[in-house]
Amino acid sequence: MEEQVSYKSHRILFFNTLAFITCFAAWMLNGVLVTFLVDNGVFNWSAVEVGWLLGIPVLTGALFRLPAGILTDKYGGRWVFGLLLIGCAIPMYFLSSVHSFTGFAVMSFFYGLVGSGFSIGVANTSVWFPKRWQGTALGIFGAGNAGASITAIFAPTLLLKLTNNGTDLEGWRYLPQIYAAAMVVMGISFILFTENKKARPVQRPLSQLISPLSNIRVWRFGLYYFLVFGCFVAFSQWLVPYYVNVYTTTLVSAGFFSALFSFPSGIIRALGGWLSDKWGPRKVMYWVLGASLVLSFMLVIPRMDIYSPGQGIMAEKGGSVTYVSDSLIIVGGISYPVQVRNTKKTIEDDALIFPTKEVWQEPVVKLNEQVKKKQLLAKATTKIFFQANIWVFTFLVILIGIVWGIGKAAVYKYIPEYFPDEVGVVGGMVGVIGGLGGFFCPILFGYLLQGSGLWTSSWMLMFIVSAICLIWMQRVVHRIMKKGAPHISKDIEYKKMYIYESVRK
Repeated sequence: MEEQVSYKSHRILFFNTLAFITCFAAWMLNGVLVTFLVDNGVFNWSAVEVGWLLGIPVLTGALFRLPAGILTDKYGGRWVFGLLLIGCAIPMYFLSSVHSFTGFAVMSFFYGLVGSGFSIGVANTSVWFPKRWQGTALGIFGAGNAGASITAIFAPTLLLKLTNNGTDLEGWRYLPQIYAAAMVVMGISFILFTENKKARPVQRPLSQLISPLSNIRVWRFGLYYFLVFGCFVAFSQWLVPYYVNVYTTTLVSAGFFSALFSFPSGIIRALGGWLSDKWGPRKVMYWVLGASLVLSFMLVIPRMDIYSPGQGIMAEKGGSVTYVSDSLIIVGGISYPVQVRNTKKTIEDDALIFPTKEVWQEPVVKLNEQVKKKQLLAKATTKIFFQANIWVFTFLVILIGIVWGIGKAAVYKYIPEYFPDEVGVVGGMVGVIGGLGGFFCPILFGYLLQGSGLWTSSWMLMFIVSAICLIWMQRVVHRIMKKGAPHISKDIEYKKMYIYESVRK
């Protein structure tokens, strides 16, 4: 660990961040590429198979984070980071030659190791900055998550150019080659322009190193990170096919909308660190989990048309039907206006934000028919339409991305407070659990979509995970208050009972 911040420290931070941006951009490639291939009929993969292809590279990147961090501590970040980029460029290049789901999955498995660049960068950044600067430095480095937005914005445009606007679909094979070249250039540059610095070795037995993993608190923090990081990674890819299928956007537009989610979420992580320093991670996580619960619930509601019987027209008295048209019925000299459906302009034509109601009536009697009092003359239909407006949806998606971005920093603020001597092991394990969210979620999204037929089923899962995290956190805080400050807990319970009794009275 450096005692002072120097020019060299800033240079290492710059290359660490640049390398992490490259890693994250490559890690998220399948979100755009697989959507393009399926949308254009190059491969006929199901939603579940798409989910697997989005999740496989995230799995390997997540699982390798812990050993990658250990290797960095032992050999230094210069060689580990540089060789990771160069090594993962090989399967990335051979991704361009696959012709089956199996081949795509295998190459995705190996190039997905590039996702472990996060733990390498964290370790390599920490040794170049004094402790008082590490929060800021790691916040800047963590903004490399925004690399997902680079792929979301530029990969669709590149695919259109490489395939000549879809006329030469085999041109897609050049995209993995371009990514592989960029990874090699970044890897070589990292080795040439950075210096090696190893962490100060600490001689501790393995059993002591992994002992914190038996603490349930580690797994609770891991679940938080599963939500705020793993689900962020999952949606950075899943939103591309989401927009294409739900809103029939082009791939380029879908990439742009996806970038609106991933870019702010990556950048805002630094703010999350500052808020956690100022207010404490617990208070920040309360807001994060609460906001995630509310926003995911709002995103659950799909585009829908609901038809229901409405208020019809009944005869005020009996008599003969002397006139019937779409707009008027006359019975026994009494006129009954009929509400006609507007066929020129339906409610779907407008850019609607809130659910909208439309009601129309249709005659059910015939000319000269004898009717009785209170007999139905015209039945009514009520249609409730919810458009799930794309701009409202995008706004909510950006908000939940920002919320998760703040949460990513807050979770890691917890670790040194509770495990000051095991930050590496606990941080690595929390990172692994979070990364697994990026693997499992796209697969679960695929199964949920296949089972329910609703794209918004993915947000149902987010609502459930957010609720579990919030309830678990509340139970722990309540237990801590009862144990550590019983007088406060009793006072709160007394006030609750007092309010309840007041309401009853």
